[in-house]
Amino acid sequence: MGARADTGHVGENAAERVYVGRGYRVLARNWRCRLGELDLVLSRGDHLVFCEVKTRRGGRYGGGWAAVDARKRAKLRTVAEAFLIASGLRPRSVRFDVASVALTPSGVARVEVFEDAF
Repeated sequence: MGARADTGHVGENAAERVYVGRGYRVLARNWRCRLGELDLVLSRGDHLVFCEVKTRRGGRYGGGWAAVDARKRAKLRTVAEAFLIASGLRPRSVRFDVASVALTPSGVARVEVFEDAF
């Protein structure tokens, strides 16, 4: 696995821990279809959360949340719809979050979750 993939994996692990600590259950991780990929799909009760995780090793390009532009948001909505169709789930509500993960030089992950980001 390359450094970029390793960084993403560390960030996804950290974001998952935050959600589980908040009482969410992980339904899928890195769910893929021909349209794209969802990083985390979580539930709490009958509420569903699609979370895009963006991890950075420094501030050169800004926070991870900044990478989720209008084009990325549209793609995530489309992939989330495909997930709902494939899974047969009918949640009471759906939310899209962005987990912005900053890795310190020592490898500590700092996670900031932007709930209902779009």
